[in-house]
Amino acid sequence: MPTLIFDCDGVLADTEKDGHLPAFNATFAEFGLPIRWDEATYAQKVKIGGGKERIASDLEDAESSGELVKQMHARKTQHFTQRVAEGLLPGRPGIHRLIADVLGRGWTVAVASTSAEPSVRAVLEHAVGPELAAQCHVYAGDIVPRKKPAPDIYQKVLDDLHLDPADCLVVEDSDIGVRAATGAGLTTVVTVSTFTVDDDFTGAALVLSHLGDPDNPTTVIATPAGVRPDAMVTVPDLERLLATNQEESR
Repeated sequence: MPTLIFDCDGVLADTEKDGHLPAFNATFAEFGLPIRWDEATYAQKVKIGGGKERIASDLEDAESSGELVKQMHARKTQHFTQRVAEGLLPGRPGIHRLIADVLGRGWTVAVASTSAEPSVRAVLEHAVGPELAAQCHVYAGDIVPRKKPAPDIYQKVLDDLHLDPADCLVVEDSDIGVRAATGAGLTTVVTVSTFTVDDDFTGAALVLSHLGDPDNPTTVIATPAGVRPDAMVTVPDLERLLATNQEESR
């Protein structure tokens, strides 16, 4: 059966502006560091895969190589998951609908993210509910040596679940995510998010504002593979993307 793989941040929910950014800044303040990222600064930080790596980018070498980054990241994760629990980060349009639809048709669903696993699971459960979340495979955090844009996290999903890349689709929101997914040979759909609207999505098969819902239609931005959804992305749209990919693979 086909497989649909989601990134987490910016895809399941638009988590960066109202979730990760304030969580990072709260952590810097708690640790007494004179660091505060505004939105313009954070727009550059999101190009760095991994929360610990983002923290280390603003610390001196002696600090960033030690235990401090791990402690700060653990605390930042607590701040972030609290914001999720408070309902501040709703699922993006179409996420609950599409995951329910594909699971109902027997598809495999996975989430592949460089964020900490507790953060990813919290976002997933809040976006689709515990019952659907329990049916999704989660790959997150430091389970691979290289973060996105390296393809390692997607390659691990393929290897662990014994998947054929030709039967898989990925939903991403950033250029580093597209590079990671396509580097693993995966057809990629992009739903742009707050900090990625100006990214270069070369290699993506379809670029959209979001996946869409009946009362919240999507805007199609680019259709390199020739598949154009109507008001929302549906399972038949995904099947057409897979068919296009499989035809090109022959």
